Amino acid sequence: MTRLHFQPIQGKALDIIETIIKHEEVASADDLYKKLYVVVEEIVLNIVDYSNSDYLDVEIMRDEKSITLRFRDAGKPFNPLEKEKPDFTLPLEDRKIGGLGIFLVIKYMDSVTYEHSGGENVLTVVKNVKM
Repeated sequence: MTRLHFQPIQGKALDIIETIIKHEEVASADDLYKKLYVVVEEIVLNIVDYSNSDYLDVEIMRDEKSITLRFRDAGKPFNPLEKEKPDFTLPLEDRKIGGLGIFLVIKYMDSVTYEHSGGENVLTVVKNVKM
């Protein structure tokens, strides 16, 4: 397991995303790389832009069956899984802003869980890998 620690500062989100996505445990998942990038980008941008946390810790776990990313921050409690799903039946101009990113996270990953524990938001995403 790898643990990474960041300060989620405006203007530094791209650096955080790149550090996570280029880490060997993630970067070596060639066939999943694009989906993992979208997932990491969405989660990191939301934490940097909205959480008001003074830290972001990311745990990366990889084995022969899956890649797990666990994001922890001390921001205001927010369960993204309770966010209303986008209504794709509406014309684009009539849709509410927001919700598409977490929809993609849920669609691309095999498991997405949230808990608020010990004053932290803990979002865990798991992607099964082919053997």
